[in-house]
Amino acid sequence: MKRRTLLKLLTTSLPGIYLANNASAALIRNMVTSPETKNPFQPTWPSLRKYVTPEWFRDAKFGMWAHWGPQCQPEAGDWYARNMYMEGSGQYQFHLKKYGHPSKFGFKDVINTWKAEKWDPEAIVDLYHHSGAKYFMALANHHDNFDLYDSRFQKNWNSTKLGPKKDIVGGWAAAARKRGLHFAVSVHAAHTWSWMETAQRSDKSGPYAGIPYDGNLTKSQGKGMWWDGLDPQELYAQQHQLSENSYDNGMIHRQWDWGNGVSKPDKKYIEKFYNRTIELIDKYQPDMIYFDDSQFPLWPIDDAGLKIASHFYNKSIRDKGSLQAVITGKILNGEQRQAMVWDIERGQSNGIEPLPWQTDTCIGDWHYNRSVYDNKRYKSARSVVHTLIDVVSKNGNLMLNVPLRGDGTMDELELQIVNEIGGWMRENGKSIYGTRPWVIFGEGPAQLGAAALSAQGFNEGKGKPFTEEDVRFVTKDGTLYATVMSSDFSRNFIHIKSLADQSTYYPGKISQVTMVSTGRPLKFIRNQTGLNVFLPEDGKLPKFAVALKII
Repeated sequence: MKRRTLLKLLTTSLPGIYLANNASAALIRNMVTSPETKNPFQPTWPSLRKYVTPEWFRDAKFGMWAHWGPQCQPEAGDWYARNMYMEGSGQYQFHLKKYGHPSKFGFKDVINTWKAEKWDPEAIVDLYHHSGAKYFMALANHHDNFDLYDSRFQKNWNSTKLGPKKDIVGGWAAAARKRGLHFAVSVHAAHTWSWMETAQRSDKSGPYAGIPYDGNLTKSQGKGMWWDGLDPQELYAQQHQLSENSYDNGMIHRQWDWGNGVSKPDKKYIEKFYNRTIELIDKYQPDMIYFDDSQFPLWPIDDAGLKIASHFYNKSIRDKGSLQAVITGKILNGEQRQAMVWDIERGQSNGIEPLPWQTDTCIGDWHYNRSVYDNKRYKSARSVVHTLIDVVSKNGNLMLNVPLRGDGTMDELELQIVNEIGGWMRENGKSIYGTRPWVIFGEGPAQLGAAALSAQGFNEGKGKPFTEEDVRFVTKDGTLYATVMSSDFSRNFIHIKSLADQSTYYPGKISQVTMVSTGRPLKFIRNQTGLNVFLPEDGKLPKFAVALKII
């Protein structure tokens, strides 16, 4: 089926979509699991477009992410390893007060202070499992280039040798599998080459003006230091010319796809990234890889990301008998979304997507930020639950990060939020897990004010707030679920316009409406204006949103 034809079907008839899509999926799945070939995927876009998202991912809907590493140790928020070298920035000023000048105490030294002394992966994963997560993702490395696993190719700058001296990924993997959760890793290190260019700088004013930051240090300069015998360049990778407009601190975003004058990584750097990632796959056997990249890592300047993808997909087929692997990437065009799962950062699609997708977001900053805690600026459990319901209605999954402190613990505000999410999921999870989109994703005024996606996402929280008029639909096993995005009603009934008598969306009869959280049948009246479902007389409703089962 041609892509244009598929997209046309999507705008007209969802049942037609699923018949066609399921037929195509079955054909492709049979092809890639054929015993005639154990390596059906080649490192090319046409070959990788044979990819079909596995059912486990489509059924899971909700994952939790430990975006946790040495940048959480200062408790000063996102991109600390980059921003601490930006003279005058908030994190630069913070660093001066806490650690000293970055020419003397750089990010390598922050790593050395990180001990993760209270980290208990089983306790954290147990909490996430109890909150309703069906898959768990661990940070394997960030743009800071520090591997959080026993890495043969980043042999000195990894968490088993420095900082905690623990195999962080290994600990997370064991905890996740003990709980029966699918295990994922996030890989960000492809961008260290340009992302850490700030470490090459020096102050332009003040007593340290002109003195280079530690991003220029080499192994020979470590004599007598705690890092004696280590080469900082294995971490920073900064023995190269700066990208064009490197001192424009926002340029990094415009160069994310390796264009706009970015300094191109050399073959040694690319080969090292490739080897580290292949080792991560082979050693820890993840079910899913999240790449913080536009498309596959290092594309279009190199095919290393395509090779990693083909290796991962083929390995899944060999090990499990069918394709069970998931890779996510950002800012994908239509053809690229056939080769991997589209990830939208801190945002949502505004309609039902033809292919499964994911949004990743966080209740605070990606890395722990003490000021978010102090000022109580976390997302509420209500906000997270509403995001999940909305995303699932549009054929998506939600990956949620709860930032951990440097010592590996969660603060009490975060704990309360996670427990509240879990409370809703335990009562209403039947309306989430294993569902698929309906003919329409929903109704109500919130979607009319929805913000458009910007770059890789970033449209969450920019639309109208959800009210009792906003409803989201999904279906499972021939049953329709309608979830009202409120638990605070101005009247004693719920009104759903799309389920009016003789509706083109739902022309069949409705014999029963039950509240998912209790299984209790509710009284209802269906007429030409909509379906009116009367609230229980005792007033007992689940928090945040009311899920209804329509029979």
